[in-house]
Amino acid sequence: MSTSLKFSNKPKLTKPSSTLPPWLVLIVDDDHAVHQVTKLVMRGFEFCGRNIEFLSAFNGEEAKQILTDQPNIAMTLLDVVMESNDAGLQLTRWIREDLGNLNIRIVLRTGQPGQAPEEKVIRDYDINDYKEKTELTHAKLVTVFYASLRGYRDIIKLERAKLSLRRAISAISSVYDVQNLREFASAVLEQLNDLLNFNGDGLCASITESYTASSNEGQLKILAATDAYSDMQLDNSIDNLPASAKASIHKALQDKQHHFDEYSVTCYYRSKVGSETVVYLSFDNKIEAEGQELLEIFTANVAITYESLLLREEIEDTQRSTIYILGEAVEKRSKETGAHVKRVGEISALLGRGLALPERYVNDLLQAAPLHDIGKIGIPDAILNKPGRFEPDEWEIMKQHAFIGYELLASSDKRILQMAATIAHQHHEKWDGTGYPQGLAGENIDIAGRISALADVVDALVSKRCYKPSWRLPEALDYVKSESGKHFDPTLISILFSNLDQLEKIYERYPDTYNLA
Repeated sequence: MSTSLKFSNKPKLTKPSSTLPPWLVLIVDDDHAVHQVTKLVMRGFEFCGRNIEFLSAFNGEEAKQILTDQPNIAMTLLDVVMESNDAGLQLTRWIREDLGNLNIRIVLRTGQPGQAPEEKVIRDYDINDYKEKTELTHAKLVTVFYASLRGYRDIIKLERAKLSLRRAISAISSVYDVQNLREFASAVLEQLNDLLNFNGDGLCASITESYTASSNEGQLKILAATDAYSDMQLDNSIDNLPASAKASIHKALQDKQHHFDEYSVTCYYRSKVGSETVVYLSFDNKIEAEGQELLEIFTANVAITYESLLLREEIEDTQRSTIYILGEAVEKRSKETGAHVKRVGEISALLGRGLALPERYVNDLLQAAPLHDIGKIGIPDAILNKPGRFEPDEWEIMKQHAFIGYELLASSDKRILQMAATIAHQHHEKWDGTGYPQGLAGENIDIAGRISALADVVDALVSKRCYKPSWRLPEALDYVKSESGKHFDPTLISILFSNLDQLEKIYERYPDTYNLA
């Protein structure tokens, strides 16, 4: 039964009205009157709904400092003759070549055209316009501003488009690299935020017909969530979401397509087999048309990853189920019931993570360790189910299950079954070299063999067997601790005792005849 959760009633931020920043225009002139007149003439001027903010410099060095500190200046009205006869020209070259700013629109103004002939200046310097100060009437100055700001706007649009394309490709690549559906969900949330440069809050939820995202068929289950939705636990339903979020999600599901509004986006994915996933994000800033277009490109591309991940997880789930069935078939043949094989896999994965092994290796452990006793399929029933101690010849036959299991599995070239073969062969080896079948010691025992050996003994002790009652978990832990450095790798014992809370959770998830008290 799923735990009932209440969504935290955090105050909803009021969406701020969007105030566009002003265009920055730098006046560079050693005549203070020119600054004053220019500002007076252009007072109240707007372009694309944005006002003008003037910055003033009275020589080349002051201008360099301002241009360095303010990289987003749209245009500059630049005098040629200031502290030197060519100060404005030298500043122009510095802007383009040293500062590397190719975006700013440079308008040269001169009261002494003889000092800088127009044809020579246009030919030799990367400027955008050249005017004599006597030409700059109100009407002509307005024309210069429109032309310069329009050019700057278009350049910035192209720059942003290039940047957005690079970010979209990077974001898509990040999603392509994920290994499972939960990683996909987290990656999509993260990359959607990065694409818009917003700090959005949201979650990813899925309806599937298999294990891949939901333990209950037909219900929308949460795969990943940002901090603002931390109350929504993984695999919990979306019933406790705010009404606006639920409405957006249901609309996307109903229309079978992405849903955008000014402050949120809901991305919709559907696989060929009918599984559906939605990603919902809300923002405090408006999503402009350009942002929506970028999101649509991104979501269309990651849908391919979604499809392949569902297929991969379906195959892995089938493989995992097959392994459990095989492992449990052996358990049932030896008249042992419960979830021993699943717990051995889970405990092995717990120990693997404690060793900081790669996640792929840990996942292989989870699937391979349940086959540790597969060789018992070749042991006669009379020996397998004997309630008392074995006779010496019976014990020799029983020990053969390690080699039988290895032979059954080693012929496969599949990675997980190769690991399972090693585990079947070595899970009865001991750290001090007194185990079987090879008498390996210490690190000569494969790490998968050492891990599964400890996992198997812990769970065998707390499980009821034909030859013994179940032990209490504290008793089993005391025993394996006493065998540190003898039967078990001391490092693994330390990891086990550092993760007792996680160990108990495994038994809560896969209960059997045991006693935690």
